[in-house]
Amino acid sequence: MTVRVLTGINTTGTLHLGNYCGAIRPCIRASRKEDVESFLFMADLHALIKCQDPSRIELSRMQIAASWLAAGLDPEKVTFYRQSDIPEIPLLNWMFNCVCPKGLMNRAHAYKAMVEANGAQNEDPDNGVSMGLFCYPVLMAADILMFNADFVPVGRDQIQHLEMARDIAARFNNLYGVQENFFVMPYEQIDDELEILPGLDGRKMSKSYNNVIPLFEGGRKALAEAISRVVTDSRLPGEPKDPDSTSLTQIFDAFATHEEREAFRDELRSGLGWGEAKKRLVEQIEAEIGPMREKYTYYTTHTAELEDILQAGAAKARKLSEPFMERLREAVGLRSFRHLSAAGGKAAAPESAPSQKTAEVASFKQYREADGLFYFKLALPGGRVLLTSVGFESGRDAGQTVARLKKTCSLEGLAASVVFGDGVSAQDVEAALAAMKAEDERKAALKAQKNSAG
Repeated sequence: MTVRVLTGINTTGTLHLGNYCGAIRPCIRASRKEDVESFLFMADLHALIKCQDPSRIELSRMQIAASWLAAGLDPEKVTFYRQSDIPEIPLLNWMFNCVCPKGLMNRAHAYKAMVEANGAQNEDPDNGVSMGLFCYPVLMAADILMFNADFVPVGRDQIQHLEMARDIAARFNNLYGVQENFFVMPYEQIDDELEILPGLDGRKMSKSYNNVIPLFEGGRKALAEAISRVVTDSRLPGEPKDPDSTSLTQIFDAFATHEEREAFRDELRSGLGWGEAKKRLVEQIEAEIGPMREKYTYYTTHTAELEDILQAGAAKARKLSEPFMERLREAVGLRSFRHLSAAGGKAAAPESAPSQKTAEVASFKQYREADGLFYFKLALPGGRVLLTSVGFESGRDAGQTVARLKKTCSLEGLAASVVFGDGVSAQDVEAALAAMKAEDERKAALKAQKNSAG
């Protein structure tokens, strides 16, 4: 089974070694797996929230795109694009704005932090808060749901955004998904084994702390100069050293095998000087990063070719986003006037309207209640509920149960997870599931027939 994984990169600066170890390298490795369909985009619309310097935005987009390609990203294998090149994304963002309650955005961590900081300084609570900052979780939801990603690699501080994306998706599905759920529920992908790379001072490597090690900018010289500033103790060469007393060893670990890590630690305990240890670290990083610099320089000096790659990625992405947006426009009523009858301007049934048989097919709805648990129900278009689930601790568990029901059309092993509607039997539910599956297959066959005819 193939899963769709989507990753966005903000374009407000240049990338550093922490970005490489924490995002670039693992994403590229994952994109090479046969069971992963990767979508990787430059979040340049998000960048406008924090940066109003056009030159910086332009340069950052170019340098970051070049960095990913230099690090081994294969644009033939992944869908690699700029957010601003997909016009369906801001349109979906507006659709979501119109169904997303303001209260949900009030709870966003970034907004709450701004309000609290303003309160501490006796400022207006919304001082410095743009609508971009306030609503950016909605745009993030549009990024993810435009392509119905199954998983989004994020840090734990971003989990709330995935929860909000699921809330927005569920609201849209419940409002407009009469015949189908337009959006799948996306989930965070967190690698608990992935360590956050420390910076020069031992804190998390971040431009905010001014403790970063550059990835490509400045070449080997800039790399060596940065590493020379890694904080260590005052022990002299020949004196035993504690490998865990400095971030030097943690950075070394990110580029070394298990055997190399152990050997480096043993040498420090045996008296290896800090200066020599820093030179060893430069060589260790350079062995991996050095060969990539030539390709980085190529793309940053052949920007027309870089642009062609991104435009090809956008075209690839829009093969999915354009037809999907047509379905969404149809759902919300933004339809072509060709659907209006010639007599009296009355709305006629859209060309894609389902048959009467289809109208009787049940559908699943997923939602979250005030108790914080996740639920789903199976109901007929007229509102009759055939099945309701018990509460699940996570939306993923609820979604996986729905997927199992759709696939197997059987309630076997799920008796404790569901409650039947009034007068509904297990046989009724399984018959409804079978009808859903048959209708899905019918639609798929019609679509294939239409595509072959076209």
